[in-house]
Amino acid sequence: MSRRALIPLAILALVIVVLTAFAAQRGVFSPSQSVAVGGPFQLVDQSGRKVDQRLLKGKWSAVFFGFTYCPDVCPTTLFGLGQAEKLLGDQAKDFQTVFISIDPERDTPKAMGEYLANEAFPKAAVGLTGTPAEVATAARAYRVYYAKQALDEGGYTMNHSAITYLMNPKGKLACIIAHDAAPDEIAAKIKAAMAKGSRAESC
Repeated sequence: MSRRALIPLAILALVIVVLTAFAAQRGVFSPSQSVAVGGPFQLVDQSGRKVDQRLLKGKWSAVFFGFTYCPDVCPTTLFGLGQAEKLLGDQAKDFQTVFISIDPERDTPKAMGEYLANEAFPKAAVGLTGTPAEVATAARAYRVYYAKQALDEGGYTMNHSAITYLMNPKGKLACIIAHDAAPDEIAAKIKAAMAKGSRAESC
């Protein structure tokens, strides 16, 4: 192919890169109401009780995927949700945190229960785990990425996306909460969604 023929291709490639960057900046690739988030799942909670997506009905739910061996993102997120729960005051009775493990190999119901007993984490926290296939189904429903990564010193850790999904009492997505959101920001989003009613689709 001649150099002259390559010029239009190079220009086209540059345009695609620029448009992709612009779209990402505008949030086109972020979860939104135009993209289905959430759906059927079957897991077990920290008491060993079988639960499904009906767990989300009737409450505002902050759904977060992580694992108990997580060194930073997960405890930081749960701490933030715990502080936000306190800031909700009386409205906290209508709110719950749902922590879904992406490491079912180690995160048994007992392990989830012990982990969530941390006083800094939300009091109204439900820990969910299951078989690898059940966890994969839940993760797909929420468009969550996760993957096992071996450690040089032995063992493994889990790489995963760190978005928290605020689901309305109808079990539908209200909005997303960034992993680095401060407790007051989290509480403000939850209160804003609550003010719009049980079918809120924004915060």
